[in-house]
This record gives sequence, C-alpha cells and structure tokens, in this order.
Amino acid sequence: MAAVEQRPAVRDAVSLTLSPNSSQIFEDQSVSLSCEEDDSSAGWTLRRNTTGRKMTQCGGGWGRPAGSSCTIGLTVPWDSGVYWCESREGATSTSINITVTGGPVILQSPVLPVEEGQDLTLHCRTKTSSNLPASFYKDGSFIRTEPAGHMTIPHVSRSDEGLYRCSISSVGESPPSWVSVSGKATTTSPPPSPPPLIPASTMAPSPETTSDLLHLVLRLVCHLVVFCPYCISTFIMVSLCRGRTKENDLPVSVVTAPPTQAEEGLDDAVITTTTEHYF
Repeated sequence: MAAVEQRPAVRDAVSLTLSPNSSQIFEDQSVSLSCEEDDSSAGWTLRRNTTGRKMTQCGGGWGRPAGSSCTIGLTVPWDSGVYWCESREGATSTSINITVTGGPVILQSPVLPVEEGQDLTLHCRTKTSSNLPASFYKDGSFIRTEPAGHMTIPHVSRSDEGLYRCSISSVGESPPSWVSVSGKATTTSPPPSPPPLIPASTMAPSPETTSDLLHLVLRLVCHLVVFCPYCISTFIMVSLCRGRTKENDLPVSVVTAPPTQAEEGLDDAVITTTTEHYF
C-alpha cells in the first residue's frame, strides 16, 4: 500500500479520538471516530485521505455521520489512511493514521503521540487472542519476546520513536506502525510572590560588608602589632622616671648635735672679746 500524505495540525480546539484506540484494525471490524470539540458552533466534520480517494467527508461514500462523529460499520483494507477533523473555516485537528489489515496479527499501538516520560504499552494479538507469546521489533531490529503478548516501555523518550511490528509464532506477523513521542506538556506557573520584608537589624551582612569588616580588623591588628612595643617601652620609661622623681623629693632631716664644752668656751671667749672692743 502506498504511503498516504499526512495533514499538519492547525488548531488544538478539537481532538480526534478513535475507538478502539489502535492504529491497526482488523478487516470487518467496526470503528468509531469522534471530533471532541471546544466550540460546537465551528461545525467540525470528519475527513480522510486514502490511497483511493482524496479529501472525502464522512457520509460521502464511507461511514455514517452523527454530528461531529463518524462510524465505520465494517472496515476494509482501503479504509486505511489519514483521518482528521476539519471546521467550516478550514481549521484542522491533529491527524491519525489507521491501517486496516486482512492479516491474522495486528499490533495495537496508540494512534496519538505518547508524551515523553509516560509508559508505552504495545499489544500483539490475533482476532481471537491477545495473550499469546509474541516477538517485538523496532526499525527492523529484534527487541525481545514477551510470553503474554504485550510489551511495556517505561518512561519513553524521543529515542523510542520508530516503526514497530510484532509476530506470533505459527500465526503470522503484523504490519508496521509508526509510534511518535511528543515533548512534555508545559504549564504556565503564576509569577512568584515578592519575598517578605526583613528588618535591617536581622538581615545577614552582604559579602561586601563582610569583606570590609575583615579588612578593617586586619588593619587594626597590624596597627596593634606595630605600636604595642612602642607603647610598652614608653610606659616602662614613664614608670622609671616617676620612680626617680619620688626619690629626689624625699625630705632631708637635720640633726643638730649639742655643743661640746670646748665649743661653749670658745663661744664665751668670742662674746667677751666682742664686748671689750665695742665702743
């Protein structure tokens, strides 16, 4: 079957869902497609591109329309193709690729991209069973064999994107299906609230203030180291000078000895002589 060109998504106001949620469908199986819309007045309808017909609307030779939904009662291989929702103004939804096969085995994989970080589970099944041992392949390379017929890839990333298929021994092999991985959805967080006011007395000093204080302390220590010997020596000298001054200021006591007899006689003679020559 030739590849079918996919249409790019234009608007997220509508999403296309498929029941059952599988990119591969058995022939003669009933499927339902629905345009889940935010605005019902936009007039969303289901359209598809297939290998045989281009840009056909549900009810125009295929499917039974019911509002923004469409049901295909019995699928056939030429129902394989790209499906999307389109409004009257020409806006489109994300498209999905459906493969209808007449073979004995299908690979059930999500029709929409898997978000990064989520788990991806693939089921390999026949028309009558979904728990037979199955082997899984990615891009032509063998991955592993699962005894219950399903394989889970935890926390998928972009490297898990690829073309997957499966096979069941003695039954057959499924067609390949492309599995897409999308980036994580981002949410807009509210702006952060301003920090509470902190009194200046309780605020921690800034690095610049701490550096200035350290520099000031170092300078003070240097000055103390330089001037301490000078101060000590000056103090010692002043103490010594004060000690000597106290010694010089002590009072001198004068002791007068009593005069001897000779000195008394000499005094009398001097007095007598003085008297005799006095006119």
